[in-house]
Amino acid sequence: MNRIALITGATSGIGEATARKFASEGINLILTGRRSGLLEDLKNRLIKKYDIEVLALNFDVRNNDEVVAAFNTLNENWKRIDILINNAGLASGLDLIQDGDLEDWDKMIDTNVKGLLYISRAILPLMIENGCGHVVNIASTAAKEVYEKGNVYCASKHAVDAISKGMRIDLLKEGIKVTSINPGLVETEFSIVRFHGDKEKAKIPYKGMKPLTGEDVANVIWYVVNLPEHVNINDIVLTATAQANSIYIKREE
Repeated sequence: MNRIALITGATSGIGEATARKFASEGINLILTGRRSGLLEDLKNRLIKKYDIEVLALNFDVRNNDEVVAAFNTLNENWKRIDILINNAGLASGLDLIQDGDLEDWDKMIDTNVKGLLYISRAILPLMIENGCGHVVNIASTAAKEVYEKGNVYCASKHAVDAISKGMRIDLLKEGIKVTSINPGLVETEFSIVRFHGDKEKAKIPYKGMKPLTGEDVANVIWYVVNLPEHVNINDIVLTATAQANSIYIKREE
């Protein structure tokens, strides 16, 4: 029987790359996202190419009522979720804290922290009932350090780091694995979202260096969820060769 993986934020970037990787390996998928058109398109492409089962759930992780309503629709077969990938997350704005936009702050905290918690609260009881599972939380190098103008984004990812550690402790007796993956620069829609759609500004973080791709991160996720039952990777920091951490980057002229 095929395993089932739930991937949040599946319509682009790391989420989409992970969906494609898992589908290519015969994993059935529950995909969530806010953009219904992209979600349905991805679902149909994966079913056609890989002959797997895909369930698309269109909702916003920031809205707990929508989260609960979506997962209340699952039938017994789809409740056998083996892998939860809490990927949905974003950065919004890049301002000094004294100039910060409250809307940006709310968006990051509601998505990166509360959204992850809402999804986890809905799915973890199912994993406990099934007696197994693996939770993969996508954090960031920003979960490990703080940089200028990163203030609230870094705080939200530090929260993901802490939540992952807490999950690992709380779920230990249940036999459920928890892994936190902390990528550095990954060239996706991330910077376009951070700079509110300004594509020229969005190119600046990747200038003069070769960043990670969504596929790079997806391959690491695939690796950690396929280790022997008695092996768990708790925490991974993943960067491009040209990046030491969130601050130090080797750029070519």
